[in-house]
Amino acid sequence: MTPQQATPYRQQLLEMRTALLAQMSEQRGGTLGRAQAAAEHFERREDSSAQVATERELEFAIGERETNELAMIDAALARIETGNYGECIDCGTDIAAQRLQASPEVSRCISCQVKAEQHRSA
Repeated sequence: MTPQQATPYRQQLLEMRTALLAQMSEQRGGTLGRAQAAAEHFERREDSSAQVATERELEFAIGERETNELAMIDAALARIETGNYGECIDCGTDIAAQRLQASPEVSRCISCQVKAEQHRSA
């Protein structure tokens, strides 16, 4: 993919990154870290310990998902900079434009993504 072809994807990725960072900041209570915000949230709770534990697990799962999403966006931006954006990281074939338009952060073609997911679930 030429740098000119990658420009709209780069812009979309930067917008996604900005929105995700704003969302993460808002959920964490502004400048507080996630652990500090969670501690403040849970120390005031009068709910059962099971409910608090469930909420804590949910918050950490959301945080992990957000961190993974941010890493995928950053990796895609790095691939744009190195000139190999749009190429599958496993087989090297071009990723379909429709796939990149729907999810510009993807790093694998459909076939390799399916194989990777099957490997993880096995």
